[in-house]
Amino acid sequence: MAKSGGERVEIRSASKAYGAVRALDGVSLDIAPQEFVSLLGPSGSGKTTLLGILGGFIQPSAGTVLFGGRDVTFTPPHKRDIGIVFQNYALFPHMSVGENVAFPLRARRQPKSTYAEKVRGALAMVDLAGYEERGIGQLSGGQRQRVALARAMIFEPRLILMDEPLSALDKQLRETMQIELRQLHRRLGATIIYVTHDQREALTMSDRVAILKDGKLVQIDRPERLHDHPADAFVASFIGEATLLPVGRAGGDGVSLAGAVLKSGRPLPAQGELVLAIQTEKLLIEDGTGAPERNRFQARVTDVVFQGESLRVFLSLPDGTALSLRQPSHYEAARRIPPAGEMLTVSLHPQDTIVVPKTGTP
Repeated sequence: MAKSGGERVEIRSASKAYGAVRALDGVSLDIAPQEFVSLLGPSGSGKTTLLGILGGFIQPSAGTVLFGGRDVTFTPPHKRDIGIVFQNYALFPHMSVGENVAFPLRARRQPKSTYAEKVRGALAMVDLAGYEERGIGQLSGGQRQRVALARAMIFEPRLILMDEPLSALDKQLRETMQIELRQLHRRLGATIIYVTHDQREALTMSDRVAILKDGKLVQIDRPERLHDHPADAFVASFIGEATLLPVGRAGGDGVSLAGAVLKSGRPLPAQGELVLAIQTEKLLIEDGTGAPERNRFQARVTDVVFQGESLRVFLSLPDGTALSLRQPSHYEAARRIPPAGEMLTVSLHPQDTIVVPKTGTP
């Protein structure tokens, strides 16, 4: 299959109201051709509503949707020429794999003489070559999801919408499929807009991630930027594994926490109350060899939980504030952790001392 080239997608002030409830509130996005953008947020954030507007299944109360500069705001779904992959696969159980994959070609009245070759190409793309005659009931969950992907790609759409397509799979298969989808996107070259509530999934696959809350777009950026430069306390809590602690201003780039002054390596928000977002993997147990510029403070160990590849260490600051850090579970790292009840020194690099506005606190 040839690269599709990807579609530019522009969303201008899209809103959707159901009576007094605003499911989507003035969202604007500009998505480049061949970009993979995830819409991420908790239940009720508006991400599925936005995807429905993009697919033509939901008409916006206000706003405009453009595909490649064309206004498609009120164009019906079957005329948008987009591929769609749903959470429940939406395959036809009475049809074979090949018939399911060929269905979009039939719907578009393409020549039957082209079906076999295009089906073979689409199935090969998702590593299901030779599965044309299989029944849907003979497939595993992961194979069914691949069939759904092949069906969405067979007519080489420039835009593919995906609505939590991996959520029904078990953890190991889901993680495998995330990497396969990332690689498939690079080969296919289509623009992909992907809805998920799983932040790790969004960070793994996306060129950019759009964070939605209460129908509004809170922040959109590259995964590493969202993780290290969250716009507010909500984004900091939703991306990664962070403990949010209220802090006071201590002059310049410093903040006060439980009697200690911590220096941040980035400018503090100019106004309002502040929150320190401590990401569990950035907080380290001090071993005496750390760089002198690191922020250091004392904490008491309250519990240590084994979680496979890592240990979650729960701590209490002198004023009773609770936080945690994560350490590898291998022997050398684990032996540095004192038993519950004992004190230790932890450190945080100024560049990892992330201070955000309290607004948006979950």
